[in-house]
Amino acid sequence: MEKGKISAAQMGMMMYPTIIATAVLLVPAITARHAKQDMWLSPLWASFVGFLTVYIAVRLHQFYPQKTLIEYSEDILGKFLGKAVGLIFLFFYLHASGLILREYGEFVVGNFLFHTPLVVVMGSMILVCSFAVRGGVEVIGRLAELSVPVVVMFILIIIILLIPDMEAKNMFPIMEKGIMPSLMGAIVPQGWFSEFLLIAFLLPYVADQNKGKKWGMISVTAVMLTLSFVNIASLFVLGGITDHFVYPVASAVRYISIADFLEHLEAIITALWVVGVFLKISVFYYASVLGTAQWLNLSDYRPIVFPMGFFILLFAVWSAPNLMELTRFLGSSFPFYILSVQAGIPLLLLFIAKWRKRTNNQKLTG
Repeated sequence: MEKGKISAAQMGMMMYPTIIATAVLLVPAITARHAKQDMWLSPLWASFVGFLTVYIAVRLHQFYPQKTLIEYSEDILGKFLGKAVGLIFLFFYLHASGLILREYGEFVVGNFLFHTPLVVVMGSMILVCSFAVRGGVEVIGRLAELSVPVVVMFILIIIILLIPDMEAKNMFPIMEKGIMPSLMGAIVPQGWFSEFLLIAFLLPYVADQNKGKKWGMISVTAVMLTLSFVNIASLFVLGGITDHFVYPVASAVRYISIADFLEHLEAIITALWVVGVFLKISVFYYASVLGTAQWLNLSDYRPIVFPMGFFILLFAVWSAPNLMELTRFLGSSFPFYILSVQAGIPLLLLFIAKWRKRTNNQKLTG
């Protein structure tokens, strides 16, 4: 079905924007609400879920090397239950893709294209992503390889340019109320880190299989460090009012002013963010399309790319009535919903797969 191959490094680079693209914008405000001045610690605790998710995906892949999450769910649970669990995953990724597209649309319309209909902004993005998805995993891998170094470089430049406006005293006192606030602040980012389960759709197409786990872990570490540094930058610049902003990073960037010449860098932030969101939606979209084709036992996933794009657009429109409701959902029930599907169910699959392997070995030796 998928003839393309990617390297383990490309897989890691595909996952990096898949997590940080939306997390960088929304997580600082949600984390600050709970963790206050300890918000920079929250991504460290949240990353444990990322490391666990990568471990689960790699272990399952070792049991079923040529198969994706949708395919080996049937092998582990049997045809009927496996199809049911596969359907849960497919519905989840369709819904998640719609949410990501809606976040993108709300940000662009709310900050730049005030008079453009939301559907037009979201529709144009999903159309561009659909061409990348039709190109296959190799195309998305190469796009990530080109884009990610540029994105990382610009994030570092923006943090460096913010240094004159930073006040280190904003992070004190550290752990004033113990470890609990920073752990509470980690609940929402944990949901983003669980998105590393998407490597379960990419691992069968990785050329250097032995490096899959290593690059998965490197990607989790890179995401953790990025979110921590972004949280520190937001905290140092905005201080105690960080949680009052919907997009703290975008608000912090407006403070940059070097010699009254280098100013108004929001456009650069938006350009970087659009690239990141494009890659994020493409990876989610690709997993939805590939998984659906495998669930339906199709020989090729390309014919369903555009219909699936239409469904994602519908989910984006239906997902929330407005930005306030969307932010409330992302900051409340969303982490539990996303964790149960992307960490809970795969963990259960791993336990059952190990148990089945053990009983089969006993039968063979017995």
